[in-house]
Amino acid sequence: MSQQTASAPVSISQETATTQVSSPRSRQFSGSNVGAMTFLIICTLYFLIPFFWLIVSATKNTGDLFNTFGLWFASSFNLWSNLHQLLTYSDGLYVHWMLNTLLYAGVGSVVGTFLAAMAGYALAKYDFHGRDLIFAMILGAILIPATALALPLYLMMSGVGLTNTIWSVLLPSLVSPFGVYLSRIYASSSVPNELLESARIDGAGEFHTFLTVAMRLMIPALVTILLFQFVAIWNNYFLPLIMLSNQNLFPISVGLETWNITTGGANNFLYPLIVTGALVSSIPLLIGCILLQRFWRGGLGAGSVKG
Repeated sequence: MSQQTASAPVSISQETATTQVSSPRSRQFSGSNVGAMTFLIICTLYFLIPFFWLIVSATKNTGDLFNTFGLWFASSFNLWSNLHQLLTYSDGLYVHWMLNTLLYAGVGSVVGTFLAAMAGYALAKYDFHGRDLIFAMILGAILIPATALALPLYLMMSGVGLTNTIWSVLLPSLVSPFGVYLSRIYASSSVPNELLESARIDGAGEFHTFLTVAMRLMIPALVTILLFQFVAIWNNYFLPLIMLSNQNLFPISVGLETWNITTGGANNFLYPLIVTGALVSSIPLLIGCILLQRFWRGGLGAGSVKG
């Protein structure tokens, strides 16, 4: 009994000593991160200041846009007036561009992600002749700039009579070499072969196994591919510029640029509309990131199989 009582102060003193020793280390560790935190803050400001300028400029009229400080609001607040003009100018042409962009980015990102997931899964889980060569070609396709492929794509679409149609923008958007690469890497590490064999033993077909087992485990990678595809198609400018001549088929990126070209003289009022339109076009991207970030997690199948 006495031994147990005597051991308690020793344990308390050891914990106190450990706390006293670890506190300077934690303070020293925090001090060593000052440089890293400063760098991150600078990077954050670097990316947020242009967006803040966009918000501020969308509240100004043409005169205030050029005659006031760019990073602060003017005396008059014209955001609602700019939005009304933006949505009603030229019979609501901006709304038509927004719907076109949603069509291109929405369908292209969803279908492109599904195709990339199937291709990556097949490259990861099936052993067939030429698999490594195909994967090497996909890696090479990632390194090719999209602008270098614009002219060959135009000639191909022109040859089959699809230029100046939604298909000339939509079909190239369905291909994602980076998505195939990421799907293959993620499927190799996160989809256990034991789960696939178990599904096959239970009588599931290959496509059903892919849908019910593999895709569920690949959700973090698929969300990443979906976001990358959606943002890339939404901001795509050069491909629709050379494919489309009908302004009713333009996405927002090309449409706003056509307004920018025509500004000057009597069309000076378009400057606030262009800035406001750019701000509005960024909202779907922000909403998409906020809604999908909860799926951005890994390790869904970490405990599904015992080693």
